[in-house]
Amino acid sequence: MSEYWPVTDVLAYLAGGWRVERSVRDLASGARGSFSGATVFEPLDEEKGLLHHESGTFVWQDVARPAERTLRFLADEDGAGRADVRFADGRPFHDLDLTSGHHVTDHPCAADLYRGEFTVHDADHWRTVWRVGGPSKDLLLTTDYTRDSERGPAHDSERKPQHASERNSGQG
Repeated sequence: MSEYWPVTDVLAYLAGGWRVERSVRDLASGARGSFSGATVFEPLDEEKGLLHHESGTFVWQDVARPAERTLRFLADEDGAGRADVRFADGRPFHDLDLTSGHHVTDHPCAADLYRGEFTVHDADHWRTVWRVGGPSKDLLLTTDYTRDSERGPAHDSERKPQHASERNSGQG
């Protein structure tokens, strides 16, 4: 059995709501933080893709504060298992190819390099691990996503099966 869950249609897989738990480690200082919240992927009006909105609470050095971010996941011309991820203002962020259930990508940002690893575990769980390195950064951000069955149409009978074992299980 593979440790990865191949995704044939990345936008269909991501659509809907997800619970988010993130750990943040500063590898240089040993400081630790966390983020807890939700991510919702909703259809974009003007183009084929999803608007990703994440909101929750970020705790760093025992101080909790609200945090949020917005990204755009756009359909890729090369296949449904792929997406072009952009910041809210349209600037490129990274590519995403989940056809094998696993993807590694880079995002250079000034003097820093963000290296992201995406792993799909099953129909309702995926993870990102970002390693951020640069002259003044040495961070590890690990985020676990769990499908929120109460948020959005991407769950249960309305969601298309994305994996052979799911298609053959009699569900969907």
